[in-house]
Amino acid sequence: MSFSIEGKTAIVTGAANGIGLEIARHFSDHGANVMLVDMDEDKLDAELAAIDGDGNNVRAFAGDLRQKLTIANLISATIDAFDRVDVLINASRQVLPSNPLDPAEDNFDQLFQQNVLANLRVTQTVVRRMIKQAEDDNNNGSIGSIVNLSSIASERTHPDLLAYSVSCSALNQMTRSLAIAFAEQRVRVNALAIGSVMSASLQASLKENPQIRDQMVAITPMRRIAEAREVAEAAQFLSSDSSGFITGQILTMDGGRSLVDPMDAAVY
Repeated sequence: MSFSIEGKTAIVTGAANGIGLEIARHFSDHGANVMLVDMDEDKLDAELAAIDGDGNNVRAFAGDLRQKLTIANLISATIDAFDRVDVLINASRQVLPSNPLDPAEDNFDQLFQQNVLANLRVTQTVVRRMIKQAEDDNNNGSIGSIVNLSSIASERTHPDLLAYSVSCSALNQMTRSLAIAFAEQRVRVNALAIGSVMSASLQASLKENPQIRDQMVAITPMRRIAEAREVAEAAQFLSSDSSGFITGQILTMDGGRSLVDPMDAAVY
């Protein structure tokens, strides 16, 4: 089974670096039309030029998706380039520390705007387009797939990640709720909850604290950190017709890390 995405058009947000960029590259390599989206225009243009291919199946769009006009312009640019949109990968996310005692430093407003509300607004706009372009489609199968990038932080507790953890929990619930809301329209919504994956935020953390790598490997049953490519492959599966009856699911990718009791002894 190939999990083919050839010929599909995908919008990938957060595509200037890290996992979002790897997903964009992977989708392009597997025959999809890809619109790379990010706020960092210079980095986006550089990465666009570096992606393999003849250039006919990749485009870039720079803008702040927290702005409604930016979202409208993104959809217009995608339709102008590729005539349709079949897949949305919401890979744009921020990881910021929280000070639970200080409202000025808890970063709730910023992380909810970026990790939850921006993803919601883009999804709503994309799904309306998917429904419109499928008006004359008599097929009973899925007409579109939304894949949100979440984290196992939604199920873990760390005071320094208060806002990030809560935003991931909200994103997971949004995934489930939208899956039900869009089911009759045949649009599927799923999420990838990652942990122990070499994301851009993890790379930055390892640069500051190299010892974190050994700690993370030690608490991961599979004893390694996953590559971004592995997330891209899971996103491909959820975007393909092979997952046509899967919706509202939070697929955990953490090498078993979230299954482990941190206590060395069986104490209850």
